[in-house]
Parts: sequence; structure tokens; C-alpha cells
Amino acid sequence: MIEVTVNADSEGRRLDARAAEFFEITRSAAQKLIEGGYILLNGQPATNNTRVKPGDVCVMDAPESAPSSVEPEDIPLDILYEDSELIVVNKPRGMVVHPAPGHYGGTLVNALLFHCKRGLSGINGVQRPGIVHRIDKDTSGVLAAAKTDRAHVSLSAQLEAHSVDRTYHAVIHGIVAEERLTIDRPIGRHPVNRKKMAVTDRNSKHAVTHIRVLERFRRFCHIQANLETGRTHQIRVHMSYTGHPLLGDEVYGKTCPGIGGGQILHAGRLGFTHPVSGERMIFETELPSYFNDALEYARRQ
Repeated sequence: MIEVTVNADSEGRRLDARAAEFFEITRSAAQKLIEGGYILLNGQPATNNTRVKPGDVCVMDAPESAPSSVEPEDIPLDILYEDSELIVVNKPRGMVVHPAPGHYGGTLVNALLFHCKRGLSGINGVQRPGIVHRIDKDTSGVLAAAKTDRAHVSLSAQLEAHSVDRTYHAVIHGIVAEERLTIDRPIGRHPVNRKKMAVTDRNSKHAVTHIRVLERFRRFCHIQANLETGRTHQIRVHMSYTGHPLLGDEVYGKTCPGIGGGQILHAGRLGFTHPVSGERMIFETELPSYFNDALEYARRQ
């Protein structure tokens, strides 16, 4: 952890520019650390364009450095579709998507690099080649990766335009009375715990989740959640905010010894327009065994 107190010469300057000088890093690196909550101003998350003033305390607690390159690993993949532009896989529960502190091997990226002979788009850098969108370690389901930069740009644009169909299944605590509901609340970094996200009006982004109840039990519900936007932990945060956290979610809810660790959340459908052919493509998967086990648990309660 490095702490710097802003002096009079820095008054009115942007936080990202000043942090780059304070900590002797590039401005783009400073921006990523600020966005990730690793650089705090007066103990609170801030934005890149926040203006600093004399007496402000700027603290950097950067994550552990990652290896300079990611090695291919021969890890089996459940491939739903593949061509020269992209690959679509069914990610298992427990697999991390890309290398991060504590998870430098055994990730989806390691497996993709081996399978694709390193032929992945380079837009997201050496740590996340081909990764356009991600799902959490304990979330299973459909995920697309780009082999070429043009595919990466196209898929990213579709995500930005909210034209990608991302539909999830989840089991939640409590009973939702409505058959359908929309949660429209902004999501940003948690004001105290920077490893978490939260519904907040401060330094947040627009977030919309559409919910449909599929089955009600005595204490739980099986729901379908469609993402209009794609914020970090969006479904988990929105459902916790409504008082219906996901079953098994130890971060935004509570532990549940009956179903093991990790939230019961599965990305069941992914739809997008092919970046070259223009064809609309839809990929769906069956509910995995752990999810069906959780449904049986919910029915018994």
C-alpha cells in the first residue's frame, strides 16, 4: 500500500493524471486501478476525472502482479460452436475465466490458448486474450470468445448496444409475488468493501435486469433473469438489493450448507449477431447437475 498527500501544486488536476505521477505508472494503468477500486481518494472510491485538492489523501493498494504471459494448458472444453472468428463454450462451475491474483492457471483463457493455438484477439491484452464478456467463477454457462480483433470489436459493440441476449437461470431466497419484474437500479463499487459491488448512486453505472418467475417453492424461487446491461455481479447485486439473494451466494447473501459453496446461477442462453456473416445465432444449454440438485433441495424445504 502506498499513500500520498496531495499538495498545493496539484489542485484542480484530474485524479488519474496525478495518480500516474504519484505512483510512477502509466495514465492508462492508473485509470484501470481507479476503476477497479484499487486507488482511493480520502478512503473512498473515485472516478478518473475527480479533481483533487490540497490535503486529499490518495492511497494505492494494487493487486498482486500477474505473470507477463499466460501459458496454454490442455484443459477439456465443452465447445458449442467454433469458426475462424469466434468460439462459444459452456463454462463449468468453478472455472475462472481469465488469470487474476490467486488464479494464474487452470482458467478458461489457458484452455482457449491451447485449443486455439494462441489464435485469440489481442484487444484485451495478454492476460485476457479473446475475452469479450465474462461470468463469475461459480457461475456456469454459455460464453463467447473472439479469435479475431474484428470479431472482438463487433461483439463488444453489440454488448454496448444491448443487442446481445444474455439469459440466466437462478434460485433465489424468498417468494417473489410478481410473475415478471424489472430491476432498474445503478451499480457501482461498494463504498466500504471494494471487492464487492452495490446498488448506489455514487460513481455507478445504469443497470437493468428483467426477471421472470419460473417456479415457486415454499422458501425459494426458480427465476429466469435477462440482462439488459452487463455490470459486474449484476444479477447477484440486484437480487440481494430486492431482499432475494441467490441461493448459495456467500458474498451478497448467506452460506447454505445444503448445496455447497457458490451461487446457484447458470448462463443458459446467449444470442448475438455473427460479426462477419450477419447471422443471428442463439446458443442454449441444459441446466447442469449442480443446478438440478439445488432445485431438488429447494423443493424439499
